[in-house]
Amino acid sequence: MGESFMQWNLIASEKIKPKERSRLRIFAGTKYYRLKRRIEYLTDQKRYASSIEERTLPYLHKTHKTILRRELKDVDMWYQENKITNLQIAINKLNGVVVYPGETLSYWKLIGSTSKRKGYQKGMVLHYGSYKSGTGGGLCQLSNLIYWITLHTPLTVVERHRHSYDVFPDSKRTQPFGSGATCAYNYLDLQIRNDTDQPFQLCFELTETHLHGEWRSVLPPSMTYEVYQKDHRITHEHWGGYVRHNTIYRKVFNGQGKQIDDEYITENHALMMYHPLLTHSESEVQSTDE
Repeated sequence: MGESFMQWNLIASEKIKPKERSRLRIFAGTKYYRLKRRIEYLTDQKRYASSIEERTLPYLHKTHKTILRRELKDVDMWYQENKITNLQIAINKLNGVVVYPGETLSYWKLIGSTSKRKGYQKGMVLHYGSYKSGTGGGLCQLSNLIYWITLHTPLTVVERHRHSYDVFPDSKRTQPFGSGATCAYNYLDLQIRNDTDQPFQLCFELTETHLHGEWRSVLPPSMTYEVYQKDHRITHEHWGGYVRHNTIYRKVFNGQGKQIDDEYITENHALMMYHPLLTHSESEVQSTDE
C-alpha cells in the first residue's frame, strides 16, 4: 500500500471520528445548509432537468431492482411499510424525467420537501450511526439505486454524498461497499449532469416486492461498465472504533466487449456500527445493500 496510502487512511479516519453535536447545533446547521442550497438553486446558472415524459425512450442502458422489505435487527417492520409509501410519492416526481444534453438532474429539486402535508409517513432515518423515525424516511433506497445505475451510463455524477456510517453487516450484499448515495433534504443532494449528445430518461416501477429503476435513451448504448472496489480494508482506530475504507472504480468496455478504460469513481470511509468479526448467524438478519 505504501506510506502515502497509510497517511491517506489516517487523515480519513480522523475526519470520520464521531463528534458530539448538540440538538441546537444540528437544528441551526440544518437551517443554514437548506437556505444555502435554495440560494444555490437560484444563482448557480445550471439548467435543471424538469421535463416529464410519459412515453419511455426506446433503449435501455441500465436497470436494477432493490427489495422493499428487509428484516433488520431491532428494526420494526412498520418502518419498511411506511418507507414504501414514501418511495411511491417520491418516484411520482421522478418517473419519466428526461435529462437533455447540458441539463443536470437534482434529486431534491425534483422531489421537493418530504412533508406530512404531501402524504409522507414516518420512516427510518439513519442518524449519527443509529436510526430514528422521521417524516419521509427511507428515501435513501431511491438515491442509492439512482447512483448505482448512473455509474453504468456515460452520465456524469457532479454531486454525491457517501454514507458516513456503515450500519449493517454485509450478509447477502450484492454491490460493493460504498456504492450508494445518502440523501437529506435538501443539502445532501444527488446531482447528475448529461454531458452526452442525447437525452436520457429515468424510469421507475414499484411492485409488491421491489423498487425497479432504469436509465433509458434515444440511441442504443455504445459502452458497458463494470463497477468494482479496490483497497478495501478495515482499520481499528486509536480512539477505539473501526473504520471501513475502499475506493470505487469502473471498467469501461466498447461495443465489441474490449476494455478501453479503468476509471476512478470515488473513495469511501465509514465508521462501523457493528463488530467486524460478527458470526454469519449474527449478521444474517441485518443484511442490506447500499
